[in-house]
Amino acid sequence: MHQLSDQTSALLERFRRRDHGGVADAGRTKLLLHGEVRPVAVVLFHGIAASPEQFVRFAHELHARGHNVVVPRLPRHGHRDRLTDALARLSADDLRAFGSESIELAQGLGERVVVAGFSLGGLLATWAAQRYPIDRAVAIAPFFGMSWMPIRFTAPFADLVLKLPNVFAWWNPLVRERQQPEHGYPRYSSHAIAQSLLVAREVFARAGESIAARELILVTNAKEAAVSNRAVRQLARLLRARPGGRLEHVVLRGIPISHDIIEPLRHVAIADQVFPELLDLIDRPL
Repeated sequence: MHQLSDQTSALLERFRRRDHGGVADAGRTKLLLHGEVRPVAVVLFHGIAASPEQFVRFAHELHARGHNVVVPRLPRHGHRDRLTDALARLSADDLRAFGSESIELAQGLGERVVVAGFSLGGLLATWAAQRYPIDRAVAIAPFFGMSWMPIRFTAPFADLVLKLPNVFAWWNPLVRERQQPEHGYPRYSSHAIAQSLLVAREVFARAGESIAARELILVTNAKEAAVSNRAVRQLARLLRARPGGRLEHVVLRGIPISHDIIEPLRHVAIADQVFPELLDLIDRPL
């Protein structure tokens, strides 16, 4: 294999520098590298209000298989102060720039690139699949909208929320700041949700164009609790009507009602159940 280029080394250093002193140890970008370009580089995008630690189990397994693996910290995430208001300043521009830089880094780390993400990370994986000639994107429970909201109201809802002052809400109002795991924020920001939905709007707007990735896999939990499976099905229908890479929609069954299906520190039994199947989707032969 080839050694890393100066450009890739500089980009790695940029990702390291992004983790300033206010970022917790568990919140920092995870770089599991072999010191050279490998046949496959994998990028793992974590979910909103979470941190790279969410994907640590996947990362170590994939690294042990010989891949270079990057779990980048999403902008405004991973702070030591779990009650920080940083998430309110997350923007769609932040997410776009972050996604582009992450793909650029992976292209310098592997001859082929695989991107996977959960929730907001699944949205970013889909966004990347539409724009970059990567080999595979796996979007796990992607956040294209809320499960309780009709699809046609999602875009107007995002516009309305951004016209109003930001509001922080507890993921679990009963436990509040005691919400586990500790490497994630116990609150979410209304503006961060709305900014994410602006990216989802772009994904749907481009659904009639060809997919740049060789393969896009959309993964949903049949008993999803939070994000919109209807939106995923609608996007799949739109994407099947266009030219470009292969599309697959995988529905996970036999899982309890839940959204967070990959965090071992929250739902151990669910993570143990779905981990092998998700890992196979990410790492099956290209």
